[in-house]
Amino acid sequence: MAAATVVFLDGDAGCPPEILGHKGYGIDTMRHHGLPVPPAFCVTTEVGARYLAEPEATMNAIWDGVLDGIRRLETATSRTFGQGPRPLLVSVRSGAAVSMPGMMDTVLDLGISDSVEQALGAFGRDTRRRFTDGYRRIVADQLPEDPYLQLRAAIEAVFRSWNSPRAVAYRAHHGLDNSGGTAAVVQAMVFGNMNANSGAGVVFSRNPMTGADEEFGEWLAGGQGDDVVSGTVAVTPITALRDQQPHVYDELTSAARTLERINADVQEIEFTVEDGTLWLLQTRAAKRSAQAAVRLALHLCRDGLIDDAEVLRRVTPAHVEALLRPSLQPETRLAAPLLAKGLAASQGVATGRAYTDVDAAVDAADRGEDVILVRNHTSPDDIHGMLVARGVVTETGGATSHAAVVSRELGRVAVVGCGSGVTESLAGRLVTVDGNEGEVRDGVLELTAWTEQDSPELRELAEIARRVEEQHK
Repeated sequence: MAAATVVFLDGDAGCPPEILGHKGYGIDTMRHHGLPVPPAFCVTTEVGARYLAEPEATMNAIWDGVLDGIRRLETATSRTFGQGPRPLLVSVRSGAAVSMPGMMDTVLDLGISDSVEQALGAFGRDTRRRFTDGYRRIVADQLPEDPYLQLRAAIEAVFRSWNSPRAVAYRAHHGLDNSGGTAAVVQAMVFGNMNANSGAGVVFSRNPMTGADEEFGEWLAGGQGDDVVSGTVAVTPITALRDQQPHVYDELTSAARTLERINADVQEIEFTVEDGTLWLLQTRAAKRSAQAAVRLALHLCRDGLIDDAEVLRRVTPAHVEALLRPSLQPETRLAAPLLAKGLAASQGVATGRAYTDVDAAVDAADRGEDVILVRNHTSPDDIHGMLVARGVVTETGGATSHAAVVSRELGRVAVVGCGSGVTESLAGRLVTVDGNEGEVRDGVLELTAWTEQDSPELRELAEIARRVEEQHK
């Protein structure tokens, strides 16, 4: 095997995202610019692809590189993997060359044992529980005490998740190539569940739903990142972090702006605060609504980060089509009974019959029905239902939950966090989901279409298109 099968992400890896995967490349970029990122190494996408054909031989060939990577993490953190008074725990995350949010597997808090739990102190039991639940769900029912056996099995589970039904369905929907594989990123853990000055969250450099240049994100004190993105735990707006730890908030928003300039695009950043210290875990181009896609491209052009031609590359025909879809007028909306109220997570309006079971939703769509998928929360395994649905409604979760992020990317209307009992109350009903207002109204309500003249953004986009066309004559 080539020497570069395991790459330490020290800021000078010198490998493209096709090799490191989007997650590894983002980590390396952040470290290159001196941002606070836990040390990490990457088992490359080439290894991930080879693993699918020759699992055992591939792992045997790269294992010495993995062990060297762990030794470098130990040196960088002054901790010892899976043992000692200062134990090192790691996360093992997937990272394909093209971002596939939530479609592949992640294992957190790996390397824990009885002695490590004791060494961690007050938050050791919670960390042990998190690891055990995740490992048994994703990797295997049998849980080895040896941290290196845990690590090897977790890396293999990440590689295998490339061919999980949800990942295959996601790639098919987006027309992505099934060949290749995912990288596996092994990163030193930092703990949002350590104490009252700790937590986790997601922040965007600009609002991914409206395109507004404003603070946007979510924060969970005392939690880990999977709590936030799963949508199973109640979160607070990012302003809560500003109120609790203003110095951390200022450092975070400054980093978000820096990353936006570096990448010339709006960024979605996962972060952890460990006892008052900020750590950035990953960054990627933010998934955005159609309205936001148009506005953000125009804003970035005005800010000098992209040119006219790049604006037209970033705004797809599907974005424009979505903006010109019929919308719900206020007098029509207010005349219909309100059935549920939540967070407007993905804009637009969708009508259909509410289904609470994914398989039933798929069957209904196959019969030609307009489907609204209603769940307590969505998980990656719900992707088949989300693909056929016109709208998504959940009882729990916020704007950075799985339901919200995936709905924005798929162009599905979404209202999340509507409260307990919503799945039962909406099941089987014909409803209208308003992703602009964060409402679910009774019945199939009449919509009215926009024209280009109703939207200043579309007029500006048309002017840019004319300028580019003139330049190429």
